Amino acid sequence: MPRRRRSDQALKALVEEFNARLEARLVADQEDEPTADEVAAWAAEHFTGSLAVACSMADAVLPHVVSRFAPGVDVLFLDTGYHFSDTLVTRDIVAQTLPITLVNVSPEQTVAEQDAQYGPRLYERDPALCCQLRKVAPLARTLPLFEAWVTGVRRDEASTRTDTPLVTWDEKNGLVKINPLAAWTFDELQGYAVDHDVEVNSLLADGFLSIGCEPCTRRVEPGEDPRAGRWAGFTKTECGLHT
Repeated sequence: MPRRRRSDQALKALVEEFNARLEARLVADQEDEPTADEVAAWAAEHFTGSLAVACSMADAVLPHVVSRFAPGVDVLFLDTGYHFSDTLVTRDIVAQTLPITLVNVSPEQTVAEQDAQYGPRLYERDPALCCQLRKVAPLARTLPLFEAWVTGVRRDEASTRTDTPLVTWDEKNGLVKINPLAAWTFDELQGYAVDHDVEVNSLLADGFLSIGCEPCTRRVEPGEDPRAGRWAGFTKTECGLHT
């Protein structure tokens, strides 16, 4: 179990310190932002025993980056009941091959129980509610156990993510949010996977550049936004985890 949480004030102070040093670094030395390794090392140093990595299992790059500095780190997988079989295979391989602790985070209801209460295929009628029940609420119940969570959000994924900071205070969930891959491109992500022999979901090679639940994910056409294949036909662009 994660260690006892420090106060919100103490955690916010760590965020402020990180961002103050980042600003000073950029202004004084005209350097680039810290690398993903530097951010992961900072996270491991300040949140030992209270750090979680959220991973959709599109690939194992983020768990690989973080576990190099925080071996045994908890990796949270939202087991919605609607995943592609390829995603579940990737999850199992990651659990077996990386020095991480896999934590399956499940909704309160099974798919059958949700169907009985809301009707079948809720994702077709109200995808926002389906995501709330099967992703957002389960994660919200889990994150308070930790002081910080690490995500794989990248600025190049969508217009809604272009301002993603490396480290911020997550007001909605009440903990530190760390995005070490924020500045990476998709090509850099793929390059890291190749260079470090990291497991990648087979769906990526089949045109699924952003992988979510099977009923709500399609292939991305050439030239489309990487997240265009999510909730096609709806104005919805985010599941709610990062908004």
